[in-house]
Amino acid sequence: MIAMVSPLEEAIDEAILSERNSLFRLCGDLVAEPSASPPGHTAGVARIVARYLASQGIDSSLVAAEKDAPNIVAEVHGKLPGRHVVFNAHMDTMQPGNEALWTVPIRETTSRDGRLYGLGMGNMKGALAAMLVATAVLKRHADSLHGRLSFTAVCDEVMFGERGAVFLLNARPDLKGDVLISGEGPGYMDLAVAEKGLLWIDLSTQGSGGHSSNAKRGNTPISRLCECLRQIDEFNDIFASVPEAIAGTSGGIENAGFRLSANAGIVVSGGVRSLIANLARAELDFRLPPGITIDDVQNRIRAITESLEIEMVARKGWNANWTALNSELVQTVARTVEGLRGKAPGLVVRLPGSDARRWRDLGTPAICYGPQPELSAGIDDFAFEQDVLDCARVYARSAIHLLKMDNAT
Repeated sequence: MIAMVSPLEEAIDEAILSERNSLFRLCGDLVAEPSASPPGHTAGVARIVARYLASQGIDSSLVAAEKDAPNIVAEVHGKLPGRHVVFNAHMDTMQPGNEALWTVPIRETTSRDGRLYGLGMGNMKGALAAMLVATAVLKRHADSLHGRLSFTAVCDEVMFGERGAVFLLNARPDLKGDVLISGEGPGYMDLAVAEKGLLWIDLSTQGSGGHSSNAKRGNTPISRLCECLRQIDEFNDIFASVPEAIAGTSGGIENAGFRLSANAGIVVSGGVRSLIANLARAELDFRLPPGITIDDVQNRIRAITESLEIEMVARKGWNANWTALNSELVQTVARTVEGLRGKAPGLVVRLPGSDARRWRDLGTPAICYGPQPELSAGIDDFAFEQDVLDCARVYARSAIHLLKMDNAT
C-alpha cells in the first residue's frame, strides 16, 4: 500500500523538482573533475562537494587517510528527537576503458534523449549529486525534521580499498548510524537489499621445465592449471538456496544474484614457445551469492587443486550480506519509490560490491538505490535524467520517515 504524503514531503518534493536544472549542472561539475580509480584521487571532487554544501549553508569536514583521496562528511540535525540516517555515495569512478569507443566526451555531461552521458554518471556521480540536493533541501526544513542525517561521500570504493568507508568508519564510529541509504544502483531502478560477496584466489603450480619435445599429457604446469580452471569454470552453474530473510528477493536477469560466478582474470605462464614453462599461475575472482560462503567455495577449490598439485592462496574476501525484506528500511524505501514512480521497485541482489556492506558488517541495515541504468557502468556511461531527479526525491522522502522512527531495523 502506498503511504499518504505529508505536507512536509510535498514541500520537499516540490523544492527538489524546482532544483532540476541545478541538479544536472552539479552532475556536470562532478563529471568534469577526474576521479577514476586507480589512482582514485578524489580531492577535486571533494572540493566541488564542499563548495556546493557551503552554498546551501551546510558545513562539511574532510576525513582523509591521504590528502589526495579524502572522504567528506556533512550533517543536518533536526529539531525533534529521532533516528540517525546515513546517506553514502562514492566519489571515485571506474576507468573509462577504450576511450576510442566513446561516442560522447568522457568528462563532460552530454544530454541526449533523456539521458545524461559522462564518466561516472551511472557509477556514481549521478547519485552523488542527487544525495547532495536531497541533503540541501532537507537542511532548509531542519526545524521540521527529526533526528540526525549524515551525508558521506567516500573515496576508494571502486578498488575495495582501505582509504574510503573503512577509514571513515574507523575515524568516525558515530557514522555507523541506525540505517544507511547507499546511492549505488543495482541497475534498472531496482532496490538492492543484498549484495554478493567476493573471494580473490591465486593459483600457482611449478614443474621442472625442459624442452617442449618432452611434454606429456597433463604433466606440465600449464596443462595442470588449465585442467583446474576447466573444473572451476563449472562453478558458474552453481546456484544458492535463498536465505529465509530475503526469500522473495529476485535474482535478477538469469537469476544471476543467486548464482556463483568464477572468472580467471589473469593467467600467466611461460615465455618461450619451445620450452615447457616451469611456472603457471592464475588470479581468480569469485562473486558469492547469499547462501554460499567463502568456506564453501574454498573447499570446492581445494578438492580440485590438491589432486593437481596446485597451490591456492586466498588474497581477499567477504561473504554476501543483506538486510531483511521485512525491515522498516526496506519497506519504507520501497513504499516511497512506488509512491513516486507508480511502480514498486524490484527487490534484488546487487551483483558488484558496494560500501553498503561496510555498514551491514557493523549491524546497520543498509540498502542500495541509485540511477545506474544497467547492471554495471561502461563505455558511454550514462544515467536517465528522470532517474537522477527521482532518486533525489526518494532519498529525501525516505529520510523524513526513517528519521522519526523509533525502530528502523
